[in-house]
Amino acid sequence: MIRVVGTMSGTSLDGVDAAVVVTDGETIEGFEQSDYRPYTDAERAVIRAALGKWPGEPGVREATEVVETAHAELLSRFDAVELVGFHGQTLAHDPHGRGTHQIGDGDVLAAVLDLPVVWDFRSNDVRLGGQGAPLAPFYHFALARHIGAVAPLVFLNLGGVGNITWIDPTKDRPEAPGALLAFDTGPANAPINDLMQARRGLAEDQDGALAATGTVHEETVAAFLRDPYFRRIPPKSLDRDAFRGLAVQVAELSDADAAATLTACVAAAVAAALEHLPQPPEGMLVAGGGRHNATLMKMLQARLPFPVLPVEDGGLDGDMLEAQAFGFLAVRVLRGLPTSCPGTTGVAAAVGGGRISRP
Repeated sequence: MIRVVGTMSGTSLDGVDAAVVVTDGETIEGFEQSDYRPYTDAERAVIRAALGKWPGEPGVREATEVVETAHAELLSRFDAVELVGFHGQTLAHDPHGRGTHQIGDGDVLAAVLDLPVVWDFRSNDVRLGGQGAPLAPFYHFALARHIGAVAPLVFLNLGGVGNITWIDPTKDRPEAPGALLAFDTGPANAPINDLMQARRGLAEDQDGALAATGTVHEETVAAFLRDPYFRRIPPKSLDRDAFRGLAVQVAELSDADAAATLTACVAAAVAAALEHLPQPPEGMLVAGGGRHNATLMKMLQARLPFPVLPVEDGGLDGDMLEAQAFGFLAVRVLRGLPTSCPGTTGVAAAVGGGRISRP
């Protein structure tokens, strides 16, 4: 077993999560220290200005420095770890075009921390024809077995973008045929956070409080669901700003009605994902910042025919699940095990990814 610290800086741009998981990359022995380092408003503005950009474009170098500095500061608080899983910050994701772009150099962190760092998790999958996302499903499979699941269940992560993982925990390994199906459901926190930033100068609609006071504009939700993405057969993935047009569609609505409508779009996208699942799950465990949005959780439960619960109900830490996932994946990379497969990213066969930087 390896004591590894994984990190995640998501597309919601709130900050960096880091969490220790004790694992051999197949089973989970336990969870240890976790910590969080928020971005300042100034740092967030630098990263936001670089979203959608590719290597060498203006603003990318400055954003990279912010991301590397924040990670180094946070990871310096961890002792007695043997390995780092460093996801970096996604700026652009176009798997069938220019590829995928995460900023942050593992060589830099390895030198600063004096630890081996596994990074660049997505590029190899994209090179081999996969979507490069989502990558947490192999960890979700291990979690399902860790909590003793015996029937199909679903993990839903609500970050900047939503992604869903359907799991058959009776399979012996995540790359086994029929063990996993995973894909991005649609936008999640990103359009809501962007609305709050633009309209009220706030980072988020805390607890969904503003949306709770608004009225959903159902015509906007119906138009949103007509996007061809929702009918496309998975695996499939999205860039953070793939549905940028939503902001225009709610531009004439009041702040509260716009927040309610965008929140309803998130829930509707998740409900639309059900038609692609191999069989109905017994329940859904929700991770990511979106599970703190009480209005969104109520909208999800109203649209779904099974229990929708925060992952804490399964004894897990929903704030740190993605960070733990990249720690788990780092150990798999170290051991030469696959990190994605046809059912998760659409890659032709089970493949490993990631680069290892040593101090």
